[in-house]
Amino acid sequence: MKTTLVVMAAGIGSRFGGGIKQLEPVGMHQEIIMDYSIHDAIAAGFNKIIVVIRKEIEEDFREIIGNRMATVCERNGVELHYVFQDLQAIPDGFSVPEGRGKPWGTGQAVLAAKDCIHEPFMVVNADDYYGQAIFRKFHTYLSQPQQAYCMAGYDLANTLSDNGSVTRGICKAEDDMLVSIEETHHIEKTADGVVADQREIPLHSVVSMNMWGFPSANDWEAPGYLQLLEEDFTRFFREEVAKDPLKAEFLLPIHIGDLLQAGKAAVKILPTCDKWIGITYQQDMANAKEKFRQLIQDGVYQEDLYADLG
Repeated sequence: MKTTLVVMAAGIGSRFGGGIKQLEPVGMHQEIIMDYSIHDAIAAGFNKIIVVIRKEIEEDFREIIGNRMATVCERNGVELHYVFQDLQAIPDGFSVPEGRGKPWGTGQAVLAAKDCIHEPFMVVNADDYYGQAIFRKFHTYLSQPQQAYCMAGYDLANTLSDNGSVTRGICKAEDDMLVSIEETHHIEKTADGVVADQREIPLHSVVSMNMWGFPSANDWEAPGYLQLLEEDFTRFFREEVAKDPLKAEFLLPIHIGDLLQAGKAAVKILPTCDKWIGITYQQDMANAKEKFRQLIQDGVYQEDLYADLG
């Protein structure tokens, strides 16, 4: 059966000093973080990849990774699709507020891929390294009939930056099922532990890193996730954009949290002990490169990243 990976690569990192952090090389042969997710997804058995980008970065994207990715996908029998996240792609009956410059968040990014998705799918950020094991867990989960969504559950201690604060979805769970998720900003290490806006956060909290999985709608009696997402995008415009037209964002963790509270969804937490590698700040770059060098030295990856694939 087809299983799809959706990579959200449309964001341009404002905290990264104005550059396009998704396209910064971290590997031995100019690989970017997204290369490792593509490798791990194909190795796990995913056979369709959809990349969500912004039209204005398409040329750079294809030059830096797209051509290489197309070759790898063709060699391994994996479908590859590009879709574009567009500020103007909004529900009928609404208009883009004057002065709005950026698209509408990760929920809209997934909606950009809607017409290409006809099978169970997972969603990841382009600029986060998740680890190999979790891709295998997701593929196994999504390859079987399911009635619950799934998410990767990370230990907060494994997802912090040494160079500043981060945003994480702090999760409450019971019996490996997600009860609630709180999008929490300004999480940072201190000498005494971890805080967010002077509120103490338990170091080993379960957090979401925006890695989500959705079974086929055919497995549900209820509407599939994409249908719910599209319906709530209209509600988002009617309620949230009306209140904050320039900054409102339609975010996956918030949307899924709302579905949980309304009893419209269930989410299975797939735990992982892997350590996140990401680039939030320019100062994170040297550390990320060193961590990938260590993974190669430890034999987790080959120096020629894709050499072990078909």
